[in-house]
Amino acid sequence: MEELTEVITAAECHPHQCNVFVYSSSKGTIRLCDMRAAALCDRHSKFFEEPEDPSSRSFFSEIISSISDVKFSHSGRYMMTRDYLSVKVWDLNMENRPVETYQVHEYLRSKLCSLYENDCIFDKFECCWNGSDSAIMTGSYNNFFRMFDRNTRRDITLEASRESSKPRATLKPRKVSTGGKRKKDEISVDSLDFNKKILHTAWHPKDNVIAVAATNNLYIFQDKIN
Repeated sequence: MEELTEVITAAECHPHQCNVFVYSSSKGTIRLCDMRAAALCDRHSKFFEEPEDPSSRSFFSEIISSISDVKFSHSGRYMMTRDYLSVKVWDLNMENRPVETYQVHEYLRSKLCSLYENDCIFDKFECCWNGSDSAIMTGSYNNFFRMFDRNTRRDITLEASRESSKPRATLKPRKVSTGGKRKKDEISVDSLDFNKKILHTAWHPKDNVIAVAATNNLYIFQDKIN
């Protein structure tokens, strides 16, 4: 394993074209293959990669660019990838860059050294689409999970906890403070519990029902019913 320079990290079949699949790598690239071209898919049909900004390169660049999950949209036109700090949406017809990028927990960029020392930087977060492909969800630390609305570009941070799982309880937005004066409803980035992490998330294909796995608990939330 130590001799490997690149490994496959995730794979997904196209929802409508059974001959097409994609796989991601630890170097932040995605390859699309067509099994009609050859039974042995050692060559790709499309290669997706975002150019790296040389000015922002650091010791951790390759580690945090490793893709931990890839998911086709239900329509089959897009795919979504999750790396350590962000979620990216790609148009299958555009290989040179993602069409959308959502920062999941950018406030952790200053904590990468500590996250490397405690091995959290190697955590593999999943991501998922809602039924209409209009929203996406992924996990974070402190039992937080993030939702992004693709149409309005609004995002929200929610917490999976015993309090929020009580009958008729309503999930309240959470905010992380990165410094300075902290508001009453905010939590400091230094107070985040990195042992509490949501790596696995799922969204019902038709209904507004989500499931998130937080440590040894599975939380299922449903949109408010009047």
